[in-house]
Amino acid sequence: MTLPLSAQPADVLPATGSFLDVRDLRVSFPTEDGLVKSVDGVSFTLEKGRTLGIVGESGSGKSVTSLALLGLHKGTRAQVSGEIWLEGRELVALPEHEMRALRGTTVSMIFQDPLSALHPFFTVGSQIAEAYRVHHRVSKKEAMERAVEMLKRVGIPQPERRAKDYPHQFSGGMRQRAMIAMSLVCDPALLIADEPTTALDVTVQAQILDLIRDLQEEFGSAVIIITHDLGVVADVADHILVMYGGRRIEYGTVRDVLKQPEHPYTWGLLQSMPDIADDVGRRLNPIPGSPPSLINLPSGCAFHPRCAYKGWVSEGSCTVERPELRPVAGTAAHIAACHLTARAKQEIRGADTHDHRSTP
Repeated sequence: MTLPLSAQPADVLPATGSFLDVRDLRVSFPTEDGLVKSVDGVSFTLEKGRTLGIVGESGSGKSVTSLALLGLHKGTRAQVSGEIWLEGRELVALPEHEMRALRGTTVSMIFQDPLSALHPFFTVGSQIAEAYRVHHRVSKKEAMERAVEMLKRVGIPQPERRAKDYPHQFSGGMRQRAMIAMSLVCDPALLIADEPTTALDVTVQAQILDLIRDLQEEFGSAVIIITHDLGVVADVADHILVMYGGRRIEYGTVRDVLKQPEHPYTWGLLQSMPDIADDVGRRLNPIPGSPPSLINLPSGCAFHPRCAYKGWVSEGSCTVERPELRPVAGTAAHIAACHLTARAKQEIRGADTHDHRSTP
């Protein structure tokens, strides 16, 4: 199972022996306007065969975290610190040539936009075959046979013929399936899916999520789903990590986080989702304001400028003191970073159970 981050201070994480162990990851980008702290002290663990959902609005640091796992910030101006342990190897300090050997074989990624991730001048089959040949000494014929096999496994009809087509000849759902085939062609132990259902209709979204789940069972991979949609993680994830302003603000099992969310930001994400069980006339409640600047984060709790409940705590706490992740009473693996007391949260829920629903 995915392990809890315990009740220790936010920047301290014990050795776990987990398949993936991310400790105090920080990624910053120097700019003319200042230092952009895209990821600020993120830690989590993940076991093989399990799925972690990382959720948050655009700019919360989700995708930057995933790129750090792949070592794609190496050779750029990005400033990366912390530790990423994958199967006992530390990746942050790993030389680029060694990291390149791990991409595709040990860790792989399904990118958000398959049309831009696939090269327009080469056929889909040749690109999948090339990804396979990079890590295996096989002939072009053998690599193409492997590519066709993978296209078949992800549900592409007539894979022998479609392997000769170009990306623009595939529909959005088919391109996403082709990206999944390319990501899995070398049987990676860790698969990262960055917004895998963006811009797809609801039916195709469900098919893609079912496909990822089925292939995970087949390959035994660990999976990280990065999304802003809590409905997606509710369907496929075992644990949820909620990020805001580059920081982790809530973590727990899917059941704990969605049934009993502990952070006002998570409440806001749930309230802004449509629910077929709601009254037809009920309006969605979007989170007011905009995500903070990662160059100049607000003091204290980064969410306090948008939080409707900062008045429930002692004056100035939310604006001055940064809350630490603390365990939620009665749970084994649920933590949240919020100054609200358990009693205050209970009163808030009781005051308006309709607007602050606890289920997605």
